[in-house]
Amino acid sequence: MEIKIEAVQIAEVFNIKKFRSDYNLIANSGSTSEVFYVIPENNRYLYLFDYGVIVFANYDQKSKKDFINFIKSYATSLVRFKLSEEYLIVTNENLNKIIVENAFVSVPKIDNSLLKIVMLNIGQSVALEHYEILSDTMINSSKEYILQLETNGKLNVSKNNLLKHIGKVLNVKNSIIDNLYILDDPNLVWDNEELNLLNRHLKINFDINSRFKGLDYRLQIVEDNLTIFTNILNVKESNRLEWIIILLILSEIIINLIFH
Repeated sequence: MEIKIEAVQIAEVFNIKKFRSDYNLIANSGSTSEVFYVIPENNRYLYLFDYGVIVFANYDQKSKKDFINFIKSYATSLVRFKLSEEYLIVTNENLNKIIVENAFVSVPKIDNSLLKIVMLNIGQSVALEHYEILSDTMINSSKEYILQLETNGKLNVSKNNLLKHIGKVLNVKNSIIDNLYILDDPNLVWDNEELNLLNRHLKINFDINSRFKGLDYRLQIVEDNLTIFTNILNVKESNRLEWIIILLILSEIIINLIFH
């Protein structure tokens, strides 16, 4: 038996609490940040995360499309580009251990806990791809200003536009940092060596840890760029205040000369 799993990034945020109160199925497990559903009549599974990712198991295209249209009303900031990833769980009763491959995992049997671990890692992989794209966008958006500094030794941009750029970059950066908890190991693996081993092998398969290090490096570049822009803005503001003070002193001197 095979179970096809697909993770899709739909939005920046899902309101899990409101969704759970409105949805007409009882969750198998969940919290304020995620919810997992088992639908036994058609052997489907559904995993939602508050960082805007849905993971489907055994869903056909129409069912996925219908659910995505439904969940959008609980979403904030829909993503403009489609990010998705597929994976298979293959059962083989002759196996005596779990084997993780690039495109599938072979298991002796499937249970809800195993499914959750696999679906969680695929969801994390898609979310990381989303954050990688966002961090690259932030770095590229700053290149114009970096090039101005290299070419002219100064920024040819107004204070207001520079502040808007800094605010936009900070907003995206904070969104990424707020959701980096997604890389935490689930509680399921703490007391189950088999699930813990599966979780570790899946993280290696999806390059979760190395990609996180790359993301962390990108965020450091963004942080450095913001520091540079903020310092330049402070210097420009200090220069402006110095000229104001100089003009005020000159005005006072001129007035004194005229009247004395």
